[in-house]
Amino acid sequence: MAQAKYNRIVLKLSGEALAGSKGFGIDPQTVKLITQEVKEVYELGTEIAIVVGGGNIWRGSIGAEMGMERAQADYMGMLATVMNALALQDALENLDVPSRVQTSIEMRAVAEPYIRRKAIRHLQKQRVVIFAGGTGNPYFTTDTTAALRAAEIEADVILMAKNNVDGVYSADPKLDESAVKYDNLTHLDVIAKGLKVMDSTASSLSMDNNIPLVVFNLSEPGNIKRVVLGENIGTTVDNQPS
Repeated sequence: MAQAKYNRIVLKLSGEALAGSKGFGIDPQTVKLITQEVKEVYELGTEIAIVVGGGNIWRGSIGAEMGMERAQADYMGMLATVMNALALQDALENLDVPSRVQTSIEMRAVAEPYIRRKAIRHLQKQRVVIFAGGTGNPYFTTDTTAALRAAEIEADVILMAKNNVDGVYSADPKLDESAVKYDNLTHLDVIAKGLKVMDSTASSLSMDNNIPLVVFNLSEPGNIKRVVLGENIGTTVDNQPS
């Protein structure tokens, strides 16, 4: 069996990743394909935590258009992430991959409350842990949640799965033909250059806790496993100058 490079990972999935070509809601076939790839990594023996967004169901920009208070809109987004987490859990368990959903906002009828030591114990028992509800606080993105949870569970890496983007570029490659793809960056580069990899709070948290980040294309089948096996795809962001 191939040897995984990472023992414990945080996989960051956007809510849009679950929508597939529909662009909105949860597409069952897309969720099935993603969880099949997660299962391939699970079978390597890698401990897997997932942080999922909620943009396929609710976005703060919609709340802003309605004149909604930012905090209220953010709480709605947190609830959307719980729906996505439950969909992922169901799909994983249909593939015989044991999983647990932990939420930062308590809703004990559907998920466990987030408890760091319990999450680590689940991982050690080879259960996939899905973190939902963001950090539990408004004004923080799920990127920040990924960085925070990665630090708390002492993950080896954050895998930042992107739709139809194969790494970090100097500009949006869809708008600027001269955009250059980076193979390696430091967290400080990301912050200083204003690159839209993750928000600045998440980048600072990752930098301060020395957590590497790999940005890769989720749309390419098998890429999650390739990253975990250490193949040089996407863009690696860490504290080591290239």
